[in-house]
Amino acid sequence: MKIICIGRNYTEHAKELNNPVPKKPIFFMKPDTSLVRNNNPFYYPEHSSDVHYEAEIVLKISKKGRHISEKFASGYYKDITIGIDFTARDVQAECKKKGLPWEIAKAFDQSAPVGRFIHKETLDNHNSINFSLSINSDERQVGNTSNMIFSFNQIIAYVSKFITLKEGDLIFTGTPAGVGAIAINDHFEAYIEGEKLLDFVVK
Repeated sequence: MKIICIGRNYTEHAKELNNPVPKKPIFFMKPDTSLVRNNNPFYYPEHSSDVHYEAEIVLKISKKGRHISEKFASGYYKDITIGIDFTARDVQAECKKKGLPWEIAKAFDQSAPVGRFIHKETLDNHNSINFSLSINSDERQVGNTSNMIFSFNQIIAYVSKFITLKEGDLIFTGTPAGVGAIAINDHFEAYIEGEKLLDFVVK
C-alpha cells in the first residue's frame, strides 16, 4: 500500500505558510513505514527539532483504479478517518532552500498516524465533514471539507491520472489552518463530527 498526501488544499493553510494557492492538486507520497496505527505513540525523530502537526481527513481506497473519472470517483473509497501528517519543518525549509526533494521532512518513519476508520455512509454529507484536533485538551485545528480547494472526487481523479490506486491505499486530503510545533508528552485527540477516532501521545 501507499500513502498519497495532498498539499495546500485549504486556502487559509496555504496563506499561513506563505505559499501560493494551487491551481491543480499538489501531492507527495509517504511509505507504509510512516503509518502509526491503534493509537500507538509517536516518537519524536532525532533528525529534527521542529516537527509540526497537520490534521487531515484520510480516505481509504476500496478498489483498483486508473484514469478514474471524477463522476465515478466516489465509488473508489468507502471508509474515512482522521490522520496527522507530521512534518520536520526545519528539515523541509533547508531542503527547499537548496532546491532539493524533501521526503526526509515528510516521509520519515511514523510520520503518518491514522485513526479508526468509519464508513462514509455513517456521515450525513460527504461534502461537508467537520473535523478537529486537540492537543493537551486545547483545540488547535478545526476544519470542514467544504472548504477544500479540491474535493475528494477531484483528488482521486487527478492522482489516478499518474498513479494507479489500489485497494488499501490511503489519501491524506490536506490540512486547514492552525498547524504548529509539537513537544514530547503532547497528547493528541482528533475527531470527525465530534467522534474521537485518534488518541495518542508524543514520546
